[in-house]
Amino acid sequence: MKLPYTVENLIARLEQAGFSAYAVGGCVRDSLMSVQPHDWDLCTSARPEEMAEVFRGERVAETGLKHGTLTVILDHVPYEITTFRTEGTYTDHRHPDSVSFVRELEGDLSRRDFTVNAMAFSPHTGLVDLFGGQEDLARRIVRCVGDPGERFREDALRILRALRFASVLDFELDPATAEALRAMAPTLEKVAAERIRDELLRLLCGPGAGRILRAFPDVLSCIIPEIRPMIGYDQRNHYHHFDLWEHTVRSVENVPPEADLRLTMLLHDTGKPSVCVLDARGEAHFPGHQPVSAEIAERVAGALRLDRETADRVVRLVLNHDIPLCDERGGVNLNRSFMLHRLNRFGEKDFRTLILMHRADRIATGHSSPERETLRMRERIDALDALLAEKPCYSVGDLAVSGYDLLSLGLKGPAVGAALQQLLEAVMDGLVPNEKDELNNYVTMFIKI
Repeated sequence: MKLPYTVENLIARLEQAGFSAYAVGGCVRDSLMSVQPHDWDLCTSARPEEMAEVFRGERVAETGLKHGTLTVILDHVPYEITTFRTEGTYTDHRHPDSVSFVRELEGDLSRRDFTVNAMAFSPHTGLVDLFGGQEDLARRIVRCVGDPGERFREDALRILRALRFASVLDFELDPATAEALRAMAPTLEKVAAERIRDELLRLLCGPGAGRILRAFPDVLSCIIPEIRPMIGYDQRNHYHHFDLWEHTVRSVENVPPEADLRLTMLLHDTGKPSVCVLDARGEAHFPGHQPVSAEIAERVAGALRLDRETADRVVRLVLNHDIPLCDERGGVNLNRSFMLHRLNRFGEKDFRTLILMHRADRIATGHSSPERETLRMRERIDALDALLAEKPCYSVGDLAVSGYDLLSLGLKGPAVGAALQQLLEAVMDGLVPNEKDELNNYVTMFIKI
């Protein structure tokens, strides 16, 4: 391993003062995987007051001193340095009731969550791996340090962290860790919604997300109960080859790894079980599942404490996830008027996203190939790009006339807004060009003044 100069310098200063010090945790794991760490955390035998003395004169943040953490800021980059410590019981399944500082590294590493996060490194000592983390990296395994049940009892968030690491690293879970994780899943109710949200969204965006969703829906339903009715739900419909949960997982897998988009696909069909009706042949239909799914999405967004902008977008996309994008024969609808009306209704960003969602939803039926749907998606996007390059009119603000122009023609009050909307419709439908004189003439000929 090669440490950045600043990290080596921090370790050297602590060692020169008579203390041991190491890079520890995720930065060591990532370095061993040849991944550039996002940040560097250090641990040391120095107590908080001793660290403060070693780094006297440097810019430091002492907000974590109670738990043994001093943050040293060098060249505008923060480096957290924490005293070796052990922890007491976790009455609330989240925070230790007490923290004890120790002088030996082993005690500190033994309290950590997973073996791949319980390795330390210093230039003089080399790699310290007391729990087989390097072997688990090679085997691509997420395994708890020590007794997994005890690790999850200490901190319930580790249940989701285990799934998130397995997704993001595309690792498997050690069988004993997976068994304990399932048994302890109900304790996730003790964890703050914001922490659950952050872990869940990172899990959904990992390359192993589909595999984790398939293997652990029972655990995920502890944080989103609304998905429970979907697990194993037979859609009984010739348009769908898979049960509802498998369809949902495949939908998630087939959209880009963006948090709002993947959460949308996770929730897009949640309303189906509650609206199911059977026809005379016994085939299931789901009338009105879109608004019901949107209501569920709004409830889930609130429970996860999503920010308002993200919550609104997820709900909006769920509501419109299967808005028609095909012509009457089922082909790709590239009609100019059709696309302008879609742009007017959804805006460019959401329209592009709906195209991506349509591809994923179609693939997830099991009756269309990724290749076919990717080609259809590409046709839509290419046509949209070509249309937008023309800078077309698809909103009232794009019109070559304004409300003031219509007032001068004799329109008054609400009639002005109504006339502008009629003009926009006419322009998008190709009935009149977006030119001021033409629009004024259209008003005088076809709109009642």
